[in-house]
Amino acid sequence: MAEDPITPSAASINRIIALIKTLMGEHGCPWDKKQTPETVCRYLLEEAHELVDAVVSKSHDAICEETGDVLFQIFFLIDLFTRQGAFGLDAVVETNVAKMVRRHPHVFGEDSAETPEKVSENWEKIKREEKKGAQRHDSILDSIPQGIPALLRAAMVSERAAKTGFDWDNLSDVMRKSVEEWGEFSQEIHSSDKPVNDEKVAEEFGDLLFTLVNVARFARIHPELALVKSIQKFENRFKFMENAARQADLDFKTLTFAEMHRLWDEAKSALG
Repeated sequence: MAEDPITPSAASINRIIALIKTLMGEHGCPWDKKQTPETVCRYLLEEAHELVDAVVSKSHDAICEETGDVLFQIFFLIDLFTRQGAFGLDAVVETNVAKMVRRHPHVFGEDSAETPEKVSENWEKIKREEKKGAQRHDSILDSIPQGIPALLRAAMVSERAAKTGFDWDNLSDVMRKSVEEWGEFSQEIHSSDKPVNDEKVAEEFGDLLFTLVNVARFARIHPELALVKSIQKFENRFKFMENAARQADLDFKTLTFAEMHRLWDEAKSALG
């Protein structure tokens, strides 16, 4: 029988808590005891990105390991705030459960939401209501974190803006806009009187990327995950090429472009 994924045993949670207490105890780890919430956040971000890579790779062993690393960092962060007297695990859980129940009135209340789009619309409406009387935002974009990867932030910005009605009508329209942006970028980069690293060239390239993020949104593709997958695919093929050259006793760096392209075709055939 498959394990119920949402009801882990209390013993599993207690083992993580006990581990952290030991690490932070009198005879624990000097490195762990030096950590602060700020330093833990750095490692949490690193582990989260490693988890994303694992999920994209579809390796269950890697996903299990990286999920554990993320879980450890979260519990470690909670422990640090508990030691400061700020809050504990119970408060974290109660706050989150209350928020999730509040934001799912179609499940726990009498509201209805038959589509994911309606759920998302209601979610944003409830969030805006929650913010009233609390932290004031002059824009619906203000609450988007500044420190997240640019591609992910672009996706969040475009989603928020679209929910106000400021959006293209359909995928075809935004695809035409991307072609237009490519034309403007191409025109700037081929201007004879401008260096390749010209600020205007960079601006037009940024406009192109942002428009492509909107293409992804209309196509229901997450641009960050799509790019991660493409990067992993390239890395796997490139490593195949290097290994093939090594096995043939060839110096990869001295191969001609035609020879490299032949190895690339071999990598595509072997790896897909």
